[in-house]
Amino acid sequence: MDSIIFDLDGTLWDPSKTVARAWSEALSNLEYAKGEITEDDLKRTMGLQIQQIAEILFDYLEKDKQMEVINECCRIERRYLRQDGGELFRDLEKVLDHLSKTYKLYIVSNCQDGYIESFYHYHKLEKHFLDYENPGRTGLSKGENIKLIIERNQLKSSIYVGDTQGDKDAADFAGIPFVYAAYGFGELSEYDYKIDQVSDLLEIF
Repeated sequence: MDSIIFDLDGTLWDPSKTVARAWSEALSNLEYAKGEITEDDLKRTMGLQIQQIAEILFDYLEKDKQMEVINECCRIERRYLRQDGGELFRDLEKVLDHLSKTYKLYIVSNCQDGYIESFYHYHKLEKHFLDYENPGRTGLSKGENIKLIIERNQLKSSIYVGDTQGDKDAADFAGIPFVYAAYGFGELSEYDYKIDQVSDLLEIF
């Protein structure tokens, strides 16, 4: 194995508190939006693409309005995350430092453009990763973006680490093994490897 590709939310960090505040502010800025966004709202949509999240959280609006709301949420979210970050899972920095000495590390997440950059900016972890991708930049599915990372970086033997069924499906699509981060937001029964905390990666690799 020469590389490890990571999901972001629920795998490397939990940004729910920061994002819930940002999205609630976004809703207050739009007269046709209502209510507020909670951490539970976000956690039940983790791993989905932006359009799918909009359909679930703003189902009382027409599709064009749903996208207006979600785009405003994402705009404010980037500012909040750059200022306040999210909650890194325990021992993450130590584990990344150790793994990056042996393996090439990457991120593929179902997020908008600028989201991974906000993660890098606040937590100063960009030094551990060689490349990243998301549908906000490519318009592709997570599985297609994993394949893009593999092809672009000429990787020979990769593995994907994530926490949801969507992550497992994406790894299957890309034809690579899957590590289930059981401490994240999803519940899975099928996987190639399972970790209960980030540091368990050091036992696998």
